[in-house]
Amino acid sequence: MADEQASTVLYDVSEGLATITINRPDAMNAMNTAAKVALRDALRAAGADTAIRAVLLTATGRAFCVGQDLKEHVATLTATRESGSGNALSTVQEHYNPIVRAITEMPKPVVAGVNGVAAGAGFGFALAADYRVAADTSSFNTSFAGVALTADSGVSWTLPRLVGASRAADLLFFPRSISAQDALELGLVNRVVPAERLAEEAAAVARALADGPTVAYAALKESMAYGAGHTLAETLEKEDELQTRAGASQDHTIAVEAFLKKEKPLYLGK
Repeated sequence: MADEQASTVLYDVSEGLATITINRPDAMNAMNTAAKVALRDALRAAGADTAIRAVLLTATGRAFCVGQDLKEHVATLTATRESGSGNALSTVQEHYNPIVRAITEMPKPVVAGVNGVAAGAGFGFALAADYRVAADTSSFNTSFAGVALTADSGVSWTLPRLVGASRAADLLFFPRSISAQDALELGLVNRVVPAERLAEEAAAVARALADGPTVAYAALKESMAYGAGHTLAETLEKEDELQTRAGASQDHTIAVEAFLKKEKPLYLGK
């Protein structure tokens, strides 16, 4: 299992940027147990490593991730029914929830480089990222209702906040393929680039963030997540708390001094 996990998700770190690549191209990067465990653990490792200042999440082949490996899921369903015990959907609690929380809660930005189809849980992973760069050949699909399931991987939280409740209901109740251009117009992605330039463009965005003020980015992530579930008054208090933290960072001092000198700041991520 360890060897399979290592091959299903690739992990590379270079000068503060971690690149995590889902690597089951022959299966459209569908998530079997080995891949889910490997992705969860890779994201947790990147989040905990203070030397890493940004993460690029992408995939090999023609799909970003089509969600659950249905072949494995059917086998699990059959075994559960035959034994009369267990929960075939325990993977949501064991894998998908921790994956999404690892993306959204790590104190550094995560860029999704969407190279192809992002469906089901794969759609959820992309939406959980802080910034999405999509190939012009990519597509998006909620998929869940198409297999008689409800949303998971945070989609019921992220999707309405990106496109509004009405459009989210339409996309969830009537799952269908959404082109990259339509996804851009809906606000599901931040940039669409030619497929042959996806790797370069996504890496450039992630590199720019890795070279940026990490403490400030972490505070921005936290403040936006907090504001989504709190009142304006509460959010103002949170902003005050986070601004104090960002203001005490070395990067803030570097930025101010560079501004006064009319130089480009060279951030330390501290």
